[in-house]
Amino acid sequence: MTRTLISSGSPFEEIMGYSRAVVDGNWIFVAGTSGFANGQIADDVVEQAETAFQTIAGALAKAGASLDDAVRVVVYLTDVAYFEKVAPVLGKHLKVSKPANSTVIVAALVDPRMKVEIEITALKRS
Repeated sequence: MTRTLISSGSPFEEIMGYSRAVVDGNWIFVAGTSGFANGQIADDVVEQAETAFQTIAGALAKAGASLDDAVRVVVYLTDVAYFEKVAPVLGKHLKVSKPANSTVIVAALVDPRMKVEIEITALKRS
């Protein structure tokens, strides 16, 4: 099987030695993705989630897949109050695939401005 590494161009990928996504056969593993875009992050948790999904969708597209191929999603939130705000964003982007979901409340993410991080596993159908 072929293993392909996908970059989103984030400087963190080089600094930390990781890929935005790894394609291994028909499996696509998308790294935890925050709401950063071009070094900027919105304060609003909904905007952060939307930006994260844009980044994830871009990585999946480079792998020849889409959010419709998602089989698992893990959502990390820094406040349980964000759940009600982010849940509709998940529903909007994952309404077709309806992947298995785990949502975890964490004390903090690596940047104090980050309120949500989303990780996706997808399976390309052949």
